Amino acid sequence: MAISAIEVLGKRVLDFFTGVGAIVILFVRSLGWLFRPPFRISLFLQQMEFVGAGSFFIVFLTGTFSGLVLALQLIDGFGRFQAETLVGSTIAIALCRELGPVLTGLIVAGRAASAMATELGTMKVTEQIDALETMAVSTTHYLVVPRLVAGIVMIPILTMLFNVLGLLASYYVSVEVMAIDPGSYLRNINKYLTSRDVTVGVLKSVVFGATIALVACHKGLTASGGARGVGTATTDAVVSNFIAIFVLDYVLTVLAFQ
Repeated sequence: MAISAIEVLGKRVLDFFTGVGAIVILFVRSLGWLFRPPFRISLFLQQMEFVGAGSFFIVFLTGTFSGLVLALQLIDGFGRFQAETLVGSTIAIALCRELGPVLTGLIVAGRAASAMATELGTMKVTEQIDALETMAVSTTHYLVVPRLVAGIVMIPILTMLFNVLGLLASYYVSVEVMAIDPGSYLRNINKYLTSRDVTVGVLKSVVFGATIALVACHKGLTASGGARGVGTATTDAVVSNFIAIFVLDYVLTVLAFQ
């Protein structure tokens, strides 16, 4: 019984590091193909539209209501210490450092990564990947690189949109609903929010974008076993990305603010 449990644990640990290694190799290969012709601009634009414009409405709603809720909660909490004017700066820092990149990453992971894994997994089990390789078309260049670039470019843009919407929503609640002085609200944001906070958030979103695309592509390209295998690959892509986002968020936060 104990030996069996150890075997299962060992297999999972081995599978984990094997998967991480495969994703790193896929990233290196993608970098090698990134600046090599042919440059399929239409594929890049198609993936950017899917990741960016396709996620806009969800990011819009999530960013807006996150700002509304944060403002209400912090006004109630800070009001106990007569510090309501610090609500704006606190929300701005929280959004730029953490909530913006993390929540945007989770949104894109749930929507776009699942679709990427499903599409590539279906191509894999129906032997379309083999057909591309038979025609001497690099699957990394043709399938992975456009998705990787789309993730790296569009997720930071969506993150900035999330931050702006959250700040506007929190301003509305704080100033228009709760009657906090707008001058103090904006002055404290300008005083306490630094360029470093914004930069760290953008860098996080770049890392999350690359991770989301790479994990989704890896899971899709390694799918097997027909329709069930595609479903498993899709689930694994979403779950793995969720875990990776939180782990990387902690690591990047430690590196940035230690």
